[in-house]
This record gives sequence, C-alpha cells and structure tokens, in this order.
Amino acid sequence: MKKIMKHLDKPLLIVSFLLFVLGLIMVFSASNVTAYMSHAVSPYNYFFKQAFFLIGGLIVACVMVCIPMKIYEKYSNLAMIVGIISLALLPFLGVKINDAKSWYDLKIFNLQPSEFMKIITILWMACYYERKRKNLDNYVPSLFPIAISGIAAYFIFDQPDLGTFIIYGVIIASIFWISPVKFNLKIKTIFIGVGILLLGAVILFGTGGTLLRDRQVERLTDYKNPCDKLLSSGNQVCNSYIAINNGGLTGEGLGNSTQKYLYLPEPYTDFIYAIIVEELGLVVGIGLILAYIFILYRILKIGRESYTDKGAMICFGIAVYIFIHIAVNLLGLFGLIPMTGVPLPFMSYGGSFTVCLIIALALVQRISIENGITKEKELKRK
Repeated sequence: MKKIMKHLDKPLLIVSFLLFVLGLIMVFSASNVTAYMSHAVSPYNYFFKQAFFLIGGLIVACVMVCIPMKIYEKYSNLAMIVGIISLALLPFLGVKINDAKSWYDLKIFNLQPSEFMKIITILWMACYYERKRKNLDNYVPSLFPIAISGIAAYFIFDQPDLGTFIIYGVIIASIFWISPVKFNLKIKTIFIGVGILLLGAVILFGTGGTLLRDRQVERLTDYKNPCDKLLSSGNQVCNSYIAINNGGLTGEGLGNSTQKYLYLPEPYTDFIYAIIVEELGLVVGIGLILAYIFILYRILKIGRESYTDKGAMICFGIAVYIFIHIAVNLLGLFGLIPMTGVPLPFMSYGGSFTVCLIIALALVQRISIENGITKEKELKRK
C-alpha cells in the first residue's frame, strides 16, 4: 500500500478530485429547479445520485489501482466479448430514452454499455497490440482489432447514438495510429478508411439521410444560427448563448442562473458548461479549460514514462477519450458543430460516464504506480 501511495500521480489526483467536487456542486446548482419543477422530485435528487456515482466510482478506483496491469491484460479479451454482447442485446432488453435505446434499466440506475465499451476497447486494443507486436507486418493481425471494434461501433450507431459512435471511432483510430503496426500498413489503412467514409457520406446524402433517424438528421443539418430556431431545434444552443452572455467575466453568483429555469431543458447534462459560466463567470470557465489541459498533460506524461507499449497506448487512448468529449461538447455548445449529446468530463451528470471516467483515471494511476516501481527496481540494479 505504501508503494501504491508513493507512486500515485499526486497532481493528477488532486486536480481530478477538485474537478469532481466542482462538478458535483454544479450538478446540484444546475439541476435543482428542473428536478422540482419538471420531474416533481426533490431538488437534491440529481445531487444525491451523482454523489452516489462518485462514491461508487471511488471505491472501484481504490480496488483498481491495487491490481497489476497483467491481470487487466489477462481478462481484456473476456471484457471485450462481454461488452459486445451487452451492445447486441440492447435492442431486445434495453430501454429507450430520448429516442435512443442505449441503456439497461437496473432499477437503481440506468447502465449505458457503450460508455464502458470506450474504456474496454482502449484496454483491449493496447493489450492486443503489445501481445502481437512481433506479428504486425501483415493485414490480418494488424486490422483484427479494428474489425472487432467495428462490430461494436455498428451496434452503437444503430441505437442510435451518433455522438458516442463518433467518439468511439476516434478512439479506435487513435490507438491504431500509435500502435506498433508497420507504418506503411497504417497509411494504406487510413486511405482505405477515408475512402469508406467518403463513400458512406455520398450514400448518406444521396439517399437524403434516410439511413439516419429524424433526430440525427436534424442535429447534423440544423445547428447553425440556433437563435433563428429558438422555438424549435435551436432552443438549447441559443439559450446556452444567453447563459454565457449573462455570466460575463465574474458570473451572476452560484445558484443565480436564470437559464436553468426551464429555458435549458436539462442544464445539468450536456449544457452544464453554460450554467457554470453564467453563475461563476468566464474566468472560471477558462480556468476549467486550463484544468483540462493540465489533466491531459499529466496523463500523456505518464504514458511517455511507461516502460511498456501497452501502458503508453492506454494513457494515450484515455487522453484522447477525455479530449474528444471536451471538444465535442464545447464545440457543440458554441454552435460550431452539431450538438450530439456528449457529456462534459467531470462536470455533467451521468452515472455510466462518471464511473467510466473514474475507471479511466484509475488505469492511468495504475500505470503511474508500475512506472514508479519499475524505475525503483532499475535504480537498485545500478
């Protein structure tokens, strides 16, 4: 236990903890009105639920940092199989929320398997490429992880969950790019992949978007000038602009948001950054982005110091996982890309995403611990 505490990345741990605390406070501030007025539950409803997810995730993380990476590698194949099966069964056993069948109703909370698949895939691909690093000079072993992950991606797209599908695809491509696969195979695969995407785009727009659900088509084609559509599809983005404008540099004060009074339907999820800026100001909003940059830097630093390809790939994959969530959420919030329902790390309410984020950070901390232990052993040999 002393070795574990000694080699934890303390800066990453402290900043992550502070962001989770800030997120919990803002979930309460952003959700209390909606909880009482729209859902007829206690104003503390989402606060207590988010606290439950955080405590549960913390317990899981405490166990995870004590487990050697070789154990994760041993069970990574099983985790991937279970993950794909859980996605495949969603059409039959899942519950539909906001036009997407992406959750299992576990009574206590709703479980979203596609969120866990992001972390499982990062771990599985990293372990696979390290095991097969001597046989990555031809297509079959090199592209096998992409083919298997593609099956999961199809099930995610079919839910439909376009935001998660995009993020999952970026994660797969990122791990493949930094893997030990021969460079020429990477280049050829990228050209083939770009070709497939262009062909898919041609088919999609050639059919008038009939392959997508109405909600997906609306998000893809109707995100610009949201305030021209204030009473329809532009409602949430336009009201987020108003919230950010209200906040100014120093904010209206914690709890004093006006846009959470049912102008933003669910201000504690995808649009929580707007409430943060409205209540705490642009200064805190910029500080939050700087904190994100610091966290990504620490994760990548741990990856660079890893003594194994597996550790480096996991850290890189998790950095991409966090970054793409931040980018897609904020770019959608500012109307630069379609809003796809992607939560903001550390801030947004959500059980599956919160627990997965904690699990991801626990994996990074475990790699940091093993980096420190290995370094100590090398110093003793010298």
